[in-house]
Amino acid sequence: MRAMVAGIGVALIAAPLGCFMVWRRMAYFGDTLSHSALLGVALGLLLQINIVLSVFVVAALVSVALLVLQRDDRLTSDTALGILSHSALALGLVVIAFLPGLRVDLMSYLFGDILAVSRFDIGVIYGGGLLILALLALIWRPLLAQTVSAELALSEGLNPQRANLVYMLLVALGIAIAMKIVGILLITALLIIPAATARIFSKTPEQMAAYAMLVGVGAVIVGLMGSMQSDTPSGPSIVVAALLFFLLGQLVGIVRSRSTRNA
Repeated sequence: MRAMVAGIGVALIAAPLGCFMVWRRMAYFGDTLSHSALLGVALGLLLQINIVLSVFVVAALVSVALLVLQRDDRLTSDTALGILSHSALALGLVVIAFLPGLRVDLMSYLFGDILAVSRFDIGVIYGGGLLILALLALIWRPLLAQTVSAELALSEGLNPQRANLVYMLLVALGIAIAMKIVGILLITALLIIPAATARIFSKTPEQMAAYAMLVGVGAVIVGLMGSMQSDTPSGPSIVVAALLFFLLGQLVGIVRSRSTRNA
């Protein structure tokens, strides 16, 4: 039951954040932050501080570094993301090598260990989730306006650059919170797949965010039930369930499109 409650909390957090990733074609940004999470884990173990805090700090620094690199006209966004993503991952592995006396279960960090969540973890997920959703609601309008057109956002007197920075920090916090549930390598999937599925049926941004939450919650429930029945890893099972929802959504979309043309 704790795993189910924790997973639902992460799905509710990831869905609206993932919607902006899909709209803005930022899936690789999610990968970059998830790779930086391993460096955060390594530094947290080395410095003996809270892992969630260390992952958030590292992911936040990577987000700021990306904004700085994007100002260099000689670098494209995907090049900057590639540099940060693989550098952070490599640094994390190097730091872990300096911890020979400490046994590190990399599998639990890479693929999650949702069955090991505690009541404290659930409190962190829902407390941090409420903060993320509240701040996202505050920046929703300027962030959405910048997604459509940065010039339009500026002409309306909004501050899209500030909203963009806050959004990146919220994604960093979301990844730090979700890491224990689905793991470093699967966080981006939980951000992207429910949002991509919801996009098939949505007519407004708000509707897409709501549908993405439903898909994410459904993936958690189906994934955990399948994991229990088949004795498969819980985190990957959740992502596979999300993939099945996406494929089903694609099938429904194709059938609907053909029905519309025939009509």
